[in-house]
Amino acid sequence: MPMRTIALGMAALLLVGCGSNDVPSPAERKAGAEAPPDVDPDLVAVHGQGLVAGAEAFYFAAGRNEVESALASSLGKATDTTDMAECGAGPMTSTSFEGGLTVNFQDGNLVGWNLMGAPDNIVVDADVQVEMGEDQARAAQGFAMIAESTLGDEFVLTGEEIGGFFEEGQVSMLYAGTQCFFR
Repeated sequence: MPMRTIALGMAALLLVGCGSNDVPSPAERKAGAEAPPDVDPDLVAVHGQGLVAGAEAFYFAAGRNEVESALASSLGKATDTTDMAECGAGPMTSTSFEGGLTVNFQDGNLVGWNLMGAPDNIVVDADVQVEMGEDQARAAQGFAMIAESTLGDEFVLTGEEIGGFFEEGQVSMLYAGTQCFFR
């Protein structure tokens, strides 16, 4: 087959791909192209690759303004914003919301979250939840302790890309993505 025919075929495929407005973005696929009528606009769900606020899904690398705006619509105005210039992962900004959710940004993009509360309007898409008993968390699929963690009783949920900590016999915090932990 002549090289020109291959090149023309590839160009046609690229044009078709570029002009396809019917293909949903990854966020639309996660949240659904249209919000189902029963989506609670005040509900936030966090998972190992990002979060969902109401009907909007955000993967790590999503823009800060969009993420903060969606979270403010669901959880109310941010309670705190902190610039952390000396993180091991590089400079980071964190924004905290009522209920114990903090989201982390680098260069204007979502890179991580951590949750230190268990309000009804924030859920973790995993088998482990904040305030769950240690025995129940240890029974979760993919559970593994992080040996020799310098941060305390730290664990991961393999396959979920979520980590966490135990304090006083229960899960005290869950996190995913980039954090400003000094190990």
